[in-house]
Amino acid sequence: MKIVARNSEQGWASYTPLAYFGFFFLQPILEHASPAKWALTALGTVIFVVLYFGVFWLKNKTWQLLDLGAMVLVGVVYAPFNTGASCFFIFAAALLPYIVDADLAVLEFIAVIVGIAGLETWLLHLSGWFLLYAAGLSLVVGGTNIFFAQRSRMYFKLKAANDEIEHLAKVAERERIARDLHDVLGHTLSVIILKSELAGKLIDRDPARAKAEIADVERTSREALTEVRSTIRGYRAHTLETELKQATAALETAGVAVQSEFKEVNLTPAQESVVALVVREAITNVVRHAGARTCLLRLAQQNGTCHLEIQDDGHGGGLLEGNGLRGMRERIEALGGTLIRKTNPGTRLTIEFPLKPNAESGLC
Repeated sequence: MKIVARNSEQGWASYTPLAYFGFFFLQPILEHASPAKWALTALGTVIFVVLYFGVFWLKNKTWQLLDLGAMVLVGVVYAPFNTGASCFFIFAAALLPYIVDADLAVLEFIAVIVGIAGLETWLLHLSGWFLLYAAGLSLVVGGTNIFFAQRSRMYFKLKAANDEIEHLAKVAERERIARDLHDVLGHTLSVIILKSELAGKLIDRDPARAKAEIADVERTSREALTEVRSTIRGYRAHTLETELKQATAALETAGVAVQSEFKEVNLTPAQESVVALVVREAITNVVRHAGARTCLLRLAQQNGTCHLEIQDDGHGGGLLEGNGLRGMRERIEALGGTLIRKTNPGTRLTIEFPLKPNAESGLC
């Protein structure tokens, strides 16, 4: 049983564990409880909701532990007349691993919860079912959630690291573009300014020389334009290569073993841009959602057709297409190609589209 995460990406589905609290109502229903007992049950429910979400609202770990202690105390109070009060013990044990980092400390706290349930059962001669639920399930659920909590912490650490890598990559790219533009335009614009000023001074005294300077300004401007266009083409040619390198780095950072087969493909700038976007979207899905251990990336050119394959051994996905996959399919179809997705086991994306003749190479 996993709990509701503060930054959950699952929407309302993340609240489903709260359904287990329904066992708190089972005994009053079966015993046709009196209005007074139903009032106590309703009060206990309100207290539980406040304590449960209080764990997420509170920022201080000490207050969070006191919150769970109060949850166990409420369970102790309700246990004599409602076996379903074992839910309070179970939820407290389930929440503990998300608050305390040390696994040994978590087990010690869970042992205390189990001990309290056992002591109350012995002192008040409660039903053995209460002890089974309160102690047994607290051990099972609490122990299991140690694994889930550690995995959740690793996920957020990995996400933070990936975000930092992406930020640094963007900063480095901006700096590189700034350096390139400075190298291309800095000197040229200085020459244009000087020649323009000189032409302005000579236009009355020496029109012929002024005309020559203006001609030099025009020539220099055209050369600068050619250099800028060449630089931009260089950015475009670098896009897919960079995306494939970043995809490999992202997978390796996520602990996914990468098998790559990249061959030279003759792509137009438009085709290259689409392939780069598809690679980025697909690898993002693998890292965030697939839970994969290995991933195959294959890019090749066969009989005038670009062939891209991305395959992982993760848990696959549903049959419905999300916005990301739908966007990939639309881009590929705009190039006259096809996108085929197969799942179970894992996910395999196969993309093919016809190449145009005399296209510049998209992968060096």
